[in-house]
Amino acid sequence: MTGLTKEEIIRYNRQIIIPEIGEQGQEMLRNAAVLVIGAGGLGSPVILYLAAAGVGTIGIADPDEVHISNLQRQILYHTEDITRPKAQTAAERISLLNPHVTVQTYPVRFSEENAAELLRGYDIAVDCTDNFASRYLLSDATLAAGIPMVYGAVSHFMGQVSVFNYRGGPSYRDLYPEETRTAADASPSEQGVIGALPGIIGSYQACEVIKIITGTGEILSERLLQIDALNLRSEIISF
Repeated sequence: MTGLTKEEIIRYNRQIIIPEIGEQGQEMLRNAAVLVIGAGGLGSPVILYLAAAGVGTIGIADPDEVHISNLQRQILYHTEDITRPKAQTAAERISLLNPHVTVQTYPVRFSEENAAELLRGYDIAVDCTDNFASRYLLSDATLAAGIPMVYGAVSHFMGQVSVFNYRGGPSYRDLYPEETRTAADASPSEQGVIGALPGIIGSYQACEVIKIITGTGEILSERLLQIDALNLRSEIISF
């Protein structure tokens, strides 16, 4: 006997008929809780696809408001959302897409002071930040919390995806041991990115989250996926 309702079976039919997911996997998604750190270019596709897939609880942590310059890549938002809080606006979009998803909003910056509290109760954290300092902090915090971190990064036409702290696997510090501070950390908005690239990388991140929750496939732990969208090349680097 399945615990899914008739409406859920219809809504998620195209996932449920995949042998690796099935009704059991769909129930796992419904019972999962995922925290997304950052509701911008990467966070937009991650949040949308996790909600559409039926992840039961999605947390959104982002202190910012929507700016007109965001709209080139942050597909969660519309022109009329300019000046509105991103976390709350993203939650409203989820409710329109899938009212079965519970959304928790945190309009705060992820910091050393609140990291443990924000992560409490979540099974996975998704890194949709835009600076090295936040990634080191999230890696340390998820390691301490005993949950995986699904990493994504974009710049110009280049993107990266990996999974850290997964079942004793390496952390972000193992891949990038030096806490290098660059100009991008001081002013990340000055880093250019083609608008479609966060959609590509965020979709990979969402897929890794779904695989982790349902226990299917090969997870990108100990491996880094690099995508060069300009020249249509990709590679996986083991570390």
